[in-house]
Amino acid sequence: MPELLTIDRARVTYKQPGRQRLVAVNDVSLSLGKRQVLGLVGESGCGKSTLAKAICGLEGLAGGSIEFNGIPVKKLGMHKRDKAQLRIQMVFQNPYASLNPRRTIGRQIEDGLRVNPDSSAWTVPDLLDHVELDASARDRFPHQFSGGQRQRIAIARAIAAGPELLVGDEPIASLDASLQAKVAGLMRRLSLETGASLLFISHDLSVVRVIADDVAVMSHGSIVESGKVDEIWSNPQQPYTQQLLASIPKVDGLGILPG
Repeated sequence: MPELLTIDRARVTYKQPGRQRLVAVNDVSLSLGKRQVLGLVGESGCGKSTLAKAICGLEGLAGGSIEFNGIPVKKLGMHKRDKAQLRIQMVFQNPYASLNPRRTIGRQIEDGLRVNPDSSAWTVPDLLDHVELDASARDRFPHQFSGGQRQRIAIARAIAAGPELLVGDEPIASLDASLQAKVAGLMRRLSLETGASLLFISHDLSVVRVIADDVAVMSHGSIVESGKVDEIWSNPQQPYTQQLLASIPKVDGLGILPG
């Protein structure tokens, strides 16, 4: 069976005035299968978010390729988004910035349903219930919710579009520690329930270990190690991965984190 997402030697660079081009993503190769949960981890500034944007068509490639269901991912321009790429949905780090403050959250979730070819399977109350919000929330505006609730709304809107691939770009980083594990667990549960694959990007390996099947470790724009979560955790091969694991506090945020 072909992979859902195939990244082959992807390279993303940025122009810097008066200086050499900055290489943000350097020859990255990864694959993601259907119904798979892949964690992408690494320190801030290592290129995780840039890679996520390239996967969603928000950044162009300077080299290599990214294919979704065997179709090259194109950089989004001023034209209407390619239908195939509508099946990739992204949950951003800052939920307030990703929601329109002038529209009710019900209307914004309906936007997702309008592009979903299987939208008859969902209603706005259904989706709100799935992210543990009351149906009455549909008539309220983003500023009337907490940060954790806004992130759940952003997840509901992404799920409404019927994604085959859900990309979480540091989706728990802006939340209180008490909410981080809960939102991460919610994203895994919804991906399993809907059949969507999940690329979960984080610098928090404690959470990634619990929700992901596989993990890829990124440093300075490159993947330095990848494999099954338990294998990487128990027997890391690269010094950078060993350093990351050694720095993790043993906090049982999901109630099931091994020591």
